[in-house]
Amino acid sequence: MAKIAQYAAGGEAGRRSVDTVLARMRAFRSDWPAGDGIAVFNRVYLTVTEELGRRIDRGEFPDRRSAVTLHVLFAERYLSTADTVAAGGRAPACWRPLFQFRRHPGVRPLQFALAGINAHIGHDLALAVVDTCRTLGCRPTDVEGDFDRVGDVLTMLEERIREDLMPGPDLLEIADPLTHLLGSWSLERARDGAWSAARLLWGLRELPALAEEFTERLDAGVGLVGRCLLTPLR
Repeated sequence: MAKIAQYAAGGEAGRRSVDTVLARMRAFRSDWPAGDGIAVFNRVYLTVTEELGRRIDRGEFPDRRSAVTLHVLFAERYLSTADTVAAGGRAPACWRPLFQFRRHPGVRPLQFALAGINAHIGHDLALAVVDTCRTLGCRPTDVEGDFDRVGDVLTMLEERIREDLMPGPDLLEIADPLTHLLGSWSLERARDGAWSAARLLWGLRELPALAEEFTERLDAGVGLVGRCLLTPLR
């Protein structure tokens, strides 16, 4: 309960929460070799998290409390998964392909990054919206503006991510399998799907059995897309 209250407080307590998330991501960066697939995603997500933190500090999110809560609860779903796997546990289905293929020599860095983004947005973001609403006692429509602003930052950084991790001019060749994989996934569609899933889960909050079933199917479906994104290309 103390942690939830800290998120909801915003202000300096909220800043410490964001700083804690950043510190954990930076620790992961030093723990894993650069070529590790999880490390590739972690570098990408650290960049996104740092940018979101700067924008929150500049006042670009009208409701700071809501923005910090969504930001931190969203990040903690990834961090919790990483901690679970490190302790010998099993990752959710959406994350499982990335952890299974993290050291595969035939998977390119851009594939690792997109598979992580797919898992985090396609599954974790929807659940984080619901977590935020429960924490703040509000509805998804009350945090829609923050959801959109977070999505805008992700979209802005996606192009930078692709540029940084592109393997070279051969990507432009239509015969390159990576060209087909890149065209098979869209961050914008993943965002739209996450918002629809969050609204549906909120509507099912009084029907826990159905909500659990939907969450399991969402997890499995996102995991299937992630497995396709990680198809070894050599």
